Amino acid sequence: MSEFGLINVVVVPIGLGLVGFIEPCSIGSSLIFIKYLEGKGAAAKLGEVSVFAATRAVFIGVLGMLAVLLGTAFLGLQKAAWIFLGGIYISLGILYLAGKASLLMVALGPSIVRLSGARGPAALGILFGLNIPACATPLIFALLGAAVASGATGATLAAGFTSLALFGGALSLPLVLAVVFEPVRRALDWLSDLSRRLPVWTGLLLIVLGLWSIGFALFLEVKA
Repeated sequence: MSEFGLINVVVVPIGLGLVGFIEPCSIGSSLIFIKYLEGKGAAAKLGEVSVFAATRAVFIGVLGMLAVLLGTAFLGLQKAAWIFLGGIYISLGILYLAGKASLLMVALGPSIVRLSGARGPAALGILFGLNIPACATPLIFALLGAAVASGATGATLAAGFTSLALFGGALSLPLVLAVVFEPVRRALDWLSDLSRRLPVWTGLLLIVLGLWSIGFALFLEVKA
C-alpha cells in the first residue's frame, strides 16, 4: 500500500473518528451508554462496551465496502475521483464553517430513545452499536466519498471495509476507555465543553484534506 493509500485508509479514518466522538451529540449518546452500564461489574462493562464498539465498527465497515463496490464502476477515472473527493471534503468543510452542517446530520440506525425496550445485554449492546450519532454523519459521508474514489482507482473491498471500520472503531474507542478507566470518564466533562467549539476546527480540517486530495490528483502521477 502506498503512503497516500495508507493515509486515506488508516490515518484519516482514525483521525475523523476521534473528531466525531467529541462532536456534541456523540458525547451525549456516549454518556447515555455509560449511564446504562452503571452498577454492573467490571467484566460485564468491558464485555458490553466491546460488543458496542465491535458492532459499530462492522456496521460502518460494511458501508465502506459497499462504497468501494460502487466506485469500481468508474475504474480509470483516477484523477477525477480524487478531485471529486477533494470537492466533497471542501464542501463539507465550508458547511461546518458556515454553521450549516446540521443539514446533513441524520442519525443512522435505531434511535437511542427506543433502545430502552431491548432486553438482554448483548441485544442492547448491538443496538447501541448500530446507532450512529447524527453529528458523525457528515464525516461518514466524507469517508464514503473517499471509499468510492478508492474503488475508482482499483482499491479492494477489504480496503473499503477497513477504512470505515477504523472510523467506527475510533468513534467508539474513547467510550471503551471511559468505561474501563475512571480518569477518562472525568475527562468527558472537559470534552463536552470543548465540543461546542469543535465544528470550526472540523471545517478547517476537512478543507485542508480537500486541498490535499486535489493537489495529489493534479501534481502527482497516478498509474492507470
